[in-house]
Formats: sequence, structure tokens, C-alpha cells
Amino acid sequence: MKNAKLQKWSGKLIVRVVLLLFTAVVLLPIIWTFYTSFKTSSEFLTNAWALPAGLHWDNYKNALEKGNMLAYFWNSAYITLIALVFVVFLAVPTAYVTSRFPFRFSKGLSILFMAGLFVSQNYIVIPIFLSLNKIQNFLNQYVMFQHLEITNNLTVLALIYAVCELPFTIYLLTGFFRTIPHDYEDAAQIDGCGYFGTLFRIIVPMAKPAMITVIMFNFMSFWNEYIMATTILKEQKWTLPVGLANLMEQQKFATDWGAMFAGMVLVMIPTMILYSLVQNKLTEGISMGGLKG
Repeated sequence: MKNAKLQKWSGKLIVRVVLLLFTAVVLLPIIWTFYTSFKTSSEFLTNAWALPAGLHWDNYKNALEKGNMLAYFWNSAYITLIALVFVVFLAVPTAYVTSRFPFRFSKGLSILFMAGLFVSQNYIVIPIFLSLNKIQNFLNQYVMFQHLEITNNLTVLALIYAVCELPFTIYLLTGFFRTIPHDYEDAAQIDGCGYFGTLFRIIVPMAKPAMITVIMFNFMSFWNEYIMATTILKEQKWTLPVGLANLMEQQKFATDWGAMFAGMVLVMIPTMILYSLVQNKLTEGISMGGLKG
């Protein structure tokens, strides 16, 4: 009996030690980045791991003004917001139909969406860019469309992001919608609700954990995306990750290490704040949606 308790206690101890090690591996670089963003370049070069002598807020000022990070921040915020609206608007009705209404070719459609999970947008950047160029050249033939930019357009990029994330979003929402009993829909129809009324008044509120999950995952994907943005956008419309990469190259040779780390913090803060606010619902949405689907 004592040996069993000792083994159980030892197992828990090992698991906790391993989790603490993983936590340290994740947290230490983040903490180091935060306090390094307040250092001067001389402090960083003297001892990269030491705490700063003071809070040098000029690093953030240089990153926002000289590195143009404020403009890039708003570009990223605009693209992320528009892309989230697009993907939710397209994915919610699609997932509802595929999960609640069996019809001809519905299984084939589901398989098609599943296949989209294995297509990374990084693999199709060049075809997308070439297609946009062809559309741009076609529009340039008409005077009324000559001022319309396709390859350097934040809204177009947001739409591309949304379409690329549709398979995963539909997959997760479909799995969650299937766990909701049909009794709620039957009661709503008795009260006179149509399909859209049932979806937005009954199903979507009940699927709140799944909605938060897809919004969180898509937010991180849109906010941190680099390859598509640097291919399609020009400098004045760069997003935050592209601007950060440019800032890192500039400040590395200008020896302004504080501004470089301040730019990194500006990229991390929105994701960390959002994750800390929705982490409980995020875990619930994953367990009830993807695993049961």
C-alpha cells in the first residue's frame, strides 16, 4: 500500500517537475525580451542577461516613430479585424449546414473541407500572387479600374487570410455544432424561428466556447502571418511582423538593440492579452469541438 502511494506521489512529482521545466522554457525568453526592451544598446552589449539600470521608454518611441511600427500596427489590426469578420461570416453558416442538414454530396463536401486542412497558405503564395497580378493587369485595361490596387490592398489580403483559414474553422465549428442536441432547434421552430433565427439566436450563443476558440486561433494566425504579407504588400502597407523584420535589420546595423526588442514586445502584447482573457473558453472549445467532431 505504501509502495503504491509512493509510486503515485513520485509520478505526480515527475509530471510537475517536467511541467515546470516546460513553463520555464516558454516564460524565460518572454521575460528576457520584456526587460531587454528597456535597455540601452550599451547595457545590452555589456551584459545581455542583466536587468536594465532604468526604464528607457525612448526605445518604444524609436520603434513606433523611426521604425514606423505604429502604422504597421494599425495595418495589422485592420487586416486581422476584417479577416475575422470574413471567416466567421463564411464559416458559421457553412458549418451549421454541414453538421445539421445531411444532403446529397454533403460527405464529399466535408471531405473537401478536411483536405483543405493539409494545404498550407505558405505553399500557395506564388500562385495567389500571380493570380492577383493577372487580375490587376485585366483591370488596368479599363480606365475606371486603373486606380484600383489588388496586389497592394489590405482588404484583399484580409479576404485571402479568411479563405485560407476556412477549412480549419469549418472543421472545428462542425464538430462542436454536432454536439448540440436537436431539441433546441425543434423548440425554436415551434416558437416560429426560421433557420437563420435558430442559427443566430440558439446555436451561435450555445457555441460560444467554439466561437472564441476559432477567433483566438485565427487571430494569432492573421496577426503573426509574414510570408503572404511580405509578398503581396508594399512597404507603406506592411503589417507588424513584416515591419518588425525590417526594424530588426535596420536596428541591428544601427546598434539600437533596445528599439528592436521594443518592436518584438509590440507584436507579442495583443496576442498575450487576448489569450489571457479567453484561455478557459479556449480549452473548453477545443475539447468539446475538435475532439468530439
